[in-house]
Formats: sequence, C-alpha cells, structure tokens
Amino acid sequence: MAGLKERFQAFVNNRWLVFVAAMWMQSCTGPGYIFGSISPVIKSSLNYNQRQLSKLGVAKDLGGSVGFIAGGLCEILPIWGVLLIGALQNLIGYSSLWLIVTGKVPVFPLWAMCVLIFVGHNGETYFNTAALVSCVQNFPKSRGPVVGILKGFAALSGAILTQIYTMINFPDQASLIFMVAVGPTMVVFALMFIIRPVGGHKEVRPSDGLSFTVVYSVCLLLATYLMAIMLLEDLVSVSHNLITIFTLILFVPLFIPIVLSFCEGHRDPAEEVLLPKPYQHDAGNPEQDTREHEVVSSEFKDENPEEVDSLVVPEGQKRIAQLQAKLFQATAEGAVRLKNRKGPHRGEDFTLMQALIKADFWLIMFSLLLGSGSGLTVIDNLGQMSQSLGYDNTHIFVSMICIWNFIGRVGGGFISEIIVRDHAYPRPIVIVVAQLVMAVGHVFFAMGWPGAMYIGTLLIGLCYGAHWAIMPATVSELFGLKKFGALYNFLNLANPAGTLVFSGVIASRIYDREAEKQARQHHIQSHISGSIFSGMLAADESLNCEGSICFFLSSMIMSGFCIIAVILSMILVYRTKTVYAHLYGKSCIRYQ
Repeated sequence: MAGLKERFQAFVNNRWLVFVAAMWMQSCTGPGYIFGSISPVIKSSLNYNQRQLSKLGVAKDLGGSVGFIAGGLCEILPIWGVLLIGALQNLIGYSSLWLIVTGKVPVFPLWAMCVLIFVGHNGETYFNTAALVSCVQNFPKSRGPVVGILKGFAALSGAILTQIYTMINFPDQASLIFMVAVGPTMVVFALMFIIRPVGGHKEVRPSDGLSFTVVYSVCLLLATYLMAIMLLEDLVSVSHNLITIFTLILFVPLFIPIVLSFCEGHRDPAEEVLLPKPYQHDAGNPEQDTREHEVVSSEFKDENPEEVDSLVVPEGQKRIAQLQAKLFQATAEGAVRLKNRKGPHRGEDFTLMQALIKADFWLIMFSLLLGSGSGLTVIDNLGQMSQSLGYDNTHIFVSMICIWNFIGRVGGGFISEIIVRDHAYPRPIVIVVAQLVMAVGHVFFAMGWPGAMYIGTLLIGLCYGAHWAIMPATVSELFGLKKFGALYNFLNLANPAGTLVFSGVIASRIYDREAEKQARQHHIQSHISGSIFSGMLAADESLNCEGSICFFLSSMIMSGFCIIAVILSMILVYRTKTVYAHLYGKSCIRYQ
C-alpha cells in the first residue's frame, strides 16, 4: 500500500503530467480564434457595420492581450486560483454576449458590448499565463518545444470547438457562443489543480528527446486528422452519425501523451545517477531553488567554460565551490575587481522596467505588432473575407487557419530549437522567413484568385503561429525566466495594437467605403428598374461588400508592413548573434 501511495504521489507531481494537462486545457480554451465564425451572426443580429464589428474585434484582442493582472496574480496566488478567475471571466463575458445575440436580454450599447467581450476573452490570458509559467519552469531547458506546443494547442482549440459544435448540431450559429462560454470553463475546473510548477529534476534527460518526439507526432496526427475531416465535411455531404464518429475519434490522440507521465516514473537508474540532486524548495516559488546555484555557476562558466563544462556534474559542482572560495579570497586581497554594472546583461533575469529600456525588447515588440498584428487582422476578418469572395461556409476557413496556426506554432518551436541547439544561430532568424512568407500570403488575399482563400489561409496561419512559438522563447532567453509572466503579457499587447491599426483603422474603413459604393450602385440600378422599396429595405440592413476589391488595398498595405517587420527582425538577429553564441555555442559543439 505504501509503494502504491508513493507511485501515485510521484505520478501527481510528475512534470509530464502537468505538461499533458496544460495541453488538454489549451486545446479547448482559445475561443478568440473562432471570432471569424461568430462575427457574421453578431453582425447580422445586432445590425452592425464593419467598422462597429472591427471595434468589437479590437476589444476582443485587447482582452486576450492584457495579461498583466494574470502575470501578477501568478506570483501571489496558487495557479489553481489564477485559473479559477480566468474561468469565471470566460463564463460571464461570453454567456452575456450569447444572451444579447439571441435576444434573451435587451441589446447593450456598443461600448458595453466591447466590455463584455473584453472580459470574456481576457480569461484566456489567465489560462495561457498559468500554462506557460508552470511548464516553462518545469522544463527550463526545453523552452522552444514547450512554448510552441502549448501555444499551438491554443490555436487548434478553434478547430476543435468548431468540430464539436458541428457534432452537437445546434439549431443556430449563435449557439457557438454559448459553447465557447461553457466548454472551456468546464475543462479548466477539471484540470486546475493539476497544472502547477512541480519540484524534482529539471535538467535535460536523454529520454526527453523521445518524449517530445511522441508529443510532436501526436500534434501532427491530430492536425492531419482535423484537416482531413474538415475538408471531407466541406466537400461531401456527410451524415450526422458519421460526424459524431469523426468527433469522438478526434479525442483519442489527446489521451496518447498521458503515457509520458508513466514513462518518466520508471527511470533508468544509470540516468538518475548522472542527474544533479534536486533542491528542496517551496512549490509556490519555484525559481527560488536554483537561483543561488545558477548565479554561481554562470559566473564561473563565463570565466572557465571549458574547464567547468568538461567535468561530470558532481565534480563540476565541487569545482565551482572551490572557485567560489578563491574568488572571495582574491576579492579580499584586492586581486580581483568586481564590476559595478547598471542592470543585468542580455541572457540574465530582467524585470519588466529593465527590459523596457532595451532596444532588443522594442525590436521584438514592433516586429510582432506588424507581423502578428496583420495576421490576426486576417483571422478576425476571415468570415467577411470568405463571404466577399462568394463562400457561404465560413467555418471551414476559420477551422483551417486554426489548424495551420497550430502547425506553425509547433513547427516554429521545433525548427527554431534545431537552429539554436545545433548551430547556435539566433532564434528570430525563423521569424524573418515567416514574415516574408506572410507578406506573400497577404498578396493572395488581395488578388482573390480562384483558390486564393485556401492558399492565403495556409500561409497566414503558418506564419502567424510561428510568431507566437518563437518570440516568447526569445524573450525568455534574452531577458530571463524570473519575470517571464510580466514580459510575456506585455508582449501580448502587440496583438491588439496591430489589429487596432490594421483592422480598426485601415481594413474596416476600406471595407465600409467599398460596401457603400456598391450599395449606391445597387440603389441606382434598382431605382432605374423601378424597384422603389429596395433602397428602403437596404437602409435597415448591415452593409456587405462583394468581390476581391473589399480587402485588396488593406491586404497590400499589410503586405508592405510585413516587409518592414522583416527588416526589424533582421536587425534583431544581427544584434543577438553574440548572445546566442554564448548561450548555445558550447551545447552546439557538444551535440556535434
């Protein structure tokens, strides 16, 4: 009985169990990505024009990006408390929106609607922050894959929720809003006591490579399966029973990674001996256990990298202790002058205020604003884009861009990790390529060629996802893990800032202008043909634009700004070459 209890305790405190639970939570707590599916019903039910709908979208993006409160609460509350607050916000915000859209309560003013969707979508920042802070602290040596996988599942949640909505076969499209309010809340309630920083070994194990390979395989299997059934349902008339079977099969891959939790519980004794003894620490302050050791080891590894790194771990720690004693003695004798530095150097732990005065941080911020902001503008307006080109079923493109977004996040984390580990190149070099491809994707949307929606969705989805796998990992490498929650949530402000400019100011104004032109032409033609009442009826309807002209100019403008983002990212790559060579140069030699 005692052995069973110990095994259960080890299972509950397993970092892989936390990672799997975080993946499950992220897979259904990203409702912001299906705004393109719910925006048409909001527009028609509330009689909004495109500019009003864009304001609602900007409020949604702002709610999903203002995570300072979530980041601050992670430092003073247990993770389950942070998740509870986020779940309640999600439930209150989206359920209120559903009641208004369905006419069960009176329509609120636009500013109040913006507040509601802000509150609802702000709950996602609590989910993201709790998952990332917990898992990055549990896997400090595998930040790229961890961030990419978790952010990828958040993107995939839009496609998963849409497929569940299709299976349940709700009577109207507004029911998707109800499902967004209730579904994520139930999942968070079920998992909130599992997701947390845990103790134990956090060094890289030989078995970690195989474990991450399994997770990547599950990710690709899940994305491929989702893409296949989405295309099948779009191209062929599928019975509801078959849709139900497809959806139930969808959940099978989500249970495969749980095997990882059992696998790490049975470790090879030879592998265990090589790992350093874990520090005793308070679970509520996970970085406290390694701070002193990291400070000492980093100082002497900088001075004697070959000497320290060539030692076996226990001998290396003993050597570091000897060097520390020599340092104190030399300092007392005046033989060593300690430098008085103003703030930390790149690669060390920064506070948010210290990071805000660094040029690298603002290069990341503006590169994200232009690249990610333009991509999110496409995601938010995908419903109107597809309708303007004559597609009736907007759900297929929203689901597809969620899947490509997912693959971009997972693939971006995987490729960038290879680049930094094997070659010690700066991680943002992948962003340079992604932003170039994104510029091409905007051109496809602008031209409106046959099949351009499918190609543009693929390119924008992949490249937008790559941004949010690579940039958070880059920030953690350049500015440390100590205040990662605050740094990450400040970085999130790039999304609403970008959509405020691209969607709220540029795209919506151009769309409404073209829609008004088409409405006037239609009114003139109707008046000539003798239809007196058509103009009166059109006045009571929301304006809709048809044709590629609706988003041509705005897409070309966003393509141009993506080129500017490429230039900013190249400057960042140039400035951080020495930092990445210092961080990963020795590991690069070791892996060769």
